[in-house]
Amino acid sequence: MNYKGKLIAAAACAAILTSFSSQALARDDDDEPQLARCDESMGTIALIDGDQAGWQEWKLGSPRALLNALALESGCFEIDDPNDSVPARFLVTAIAGSKEEVDEGMELAKGAATEALLRSGAAGSILGGVPGGGAILGLFGGLGGKKRTVAAGLRVVSPANGLTVAAGQGVVKKSTIEFGNSAYGWASGAADAAGYRRSKRGRMLTEAYVLAFNQLVGQRELMAAAPEIAAAAPAEEEPDAVVAVDAVLRDAPASDAGVVRSLRQGTELALTGQREGLFIEVTDNYGTRGWVSVENLR
Repeated sequence: MNYKGKLIAAAACAAILTSFSSQALARDDDDEPQLARCDESMGTIALIDGDQAGWQEWKLGSPRALLNALALESGCFEIDDPNDSVPARFLVTAIAGSKEEVDEGMELAKGAATEALLRSGAAGSILGGVPGGGAILGLFGGLGGKKRTVAAGLRVVSPANGLTVAAGQGVVKKSTIEFGNSAYGWASGAADAAGYRRSKRGRMLTEAYVLAFNQLVGQRELMAAAPEIAAAAPAEEEPDAVVAVDAVLRDAPASDAGVVRSLRQGTELALTGQREGLFIEVTDNYGTRGWVSVENLR
């Protein structure tokens, strides 16, 4: 693709993500967010904790229960059953921390989403359908690095090719959701599911994830265009390999290749039979394909 084509693709990615995040970027402290709703599900999701796990610093548990509750309440996604042979439609990685920390992780996601558009060749048509698509407004900048902020990020990956197809971020300086208000019953239920309601940071993180989740819903056309994979064959009784230490699944057989997802110790993997040097190609139990070093396996 020529230089002009790459600029168009980059503009498309930034415009798409920005257009669906403008509400969060412009939100005043006193504006109360509402959870986005869908008339029909976009498919199943499998939730993964990212490396930037700020909730641990705040003495909170994983946000997976919270995000599951938001997904079901919104009607936008169903939760993947890891025990069946049908792979998840999407992998969703969650991160949290200060704005600066989440900015760094989400900039990587934005770059990966741009690369996905470049590979798909769909950037030009998508750009034409986005209001104001010619302006790169910058999704993850402009909020300013504020102390005492809670930031959350969500990255959606297609298991079919390991590419990022959508990303969202929320930054909150103080929680504005009225958790005791019956009109926000969905928020109370989601926060209770994760044990976040009892903590100030937990309530702020709940709201930050609502903002990030709403951004993902706004990118439904990008997600709908992502390729699907066929149902996986029944799993063998014993996995081909098990992750020995926390590691990452990469998109190429090199230590500096792009990260597809984090791999926790104990994650079971299946070998594809491909090997280059110290790296072997594997698939996880969601059907995601990538490369991992044999030094990280047992």
